[in-house]
Amino acid sequence: MPLRNTFYKGHGLGNDYLVMDPADLDFRLTPRRVRALCDRHRGVGADGVLALVPARDAHFGVRIFNPDGSEAERSGNGLRIFARYLHATRRTRRSRFRVATRGGPVEIALHVDEEGEASRVSVAMGRASFASRRLPCTLPDPELVHRQLAVAGRRLRFTGVSVGNPHCVVFAEGRRRWRREDLLKLGPALECHRVFPRRSNVQLVRVRGPRALDILIWERGVGVTSASGTSACAAACAAVRRGLVRSPVSVFAPGGVLRVTVAADFSVTLEGPVDEVARGRLSAGFVRSLA
Repeated sequence: MPLRNTFYKGHGLGNDYLVMDPADLDFRLTPRRVRALCDRHRGVGADGVLALVPARDAHFGVRIFNPDGSEAERSGNGLRIFARYLHATRRTRRSRFRVATRGGPVEIALHVDEEGEASRVSVAMGRASFASRRLPCTLPDPELVHRQLAVAGRRLRFTGVSVGNPHCVVFAEGRRRWRREDLLKLGPALECHRVFPRRSNVQLVRVRGPRALDILIWERGVGVTSASGTSACAAACAAVRRGLVRSPVSVFAPGGVLRVTVAADFSVTLEGPVDEVARGRLSAGFVRSLA
């Protein structure tokens, strides 16, 4: 008899997710239960939960839950972990397939290593948008590329980008280097700024070279995170749009480097490593505590 209440855990540059098949669970994934699963002291611990769901116009579907229980439209690292899970658990033997998300479908390509593991994954994330209606944003501007916000006693110039989910990209001026203290102060203020009625992911970015960026990330519903695939895509698209770098772009986050290719129409592809951490089963006592 197959085991129940199992999970798969993986990470992309330290950004970790639990993957679960709801058909295998004795409980429904609710915001409270997601928070309990992601708790690093009383639960399994993760930056989010990925749930395998049926899809009408794709090979697979996924729901992406933040650790606060809210639901995200997209996650570049989450999708790469989800892809490795599908391959590792033999749910697919395809090297290319489509996954449906709340932010629209994405095309995934697996790069299988000599040991037969999908250790690198590429995700065609679709076309980035700089339109305020796609973020969504209360500003009426057709494009949000050089707008300013008053936040935390400062006026900051930002670029608004949607890659299926909303992003607020702030570039350092001159030779300035962003510090963690800047992220802790500006991240939550920008995430919940009234301009972004559904909140926003936040990236503090410094141009490192003609094809390279440094990035600090405040993720909506998560907080500080070591890496984020959609944040890397948003930062790269914003930098290319403003003429600061050329594609392909290496995005250096605290957790490591992701490669982002930005096409002329701002279609974007994300590539990077992904690792399996563990496969396990929730204890009966923990499952009862979720009731």
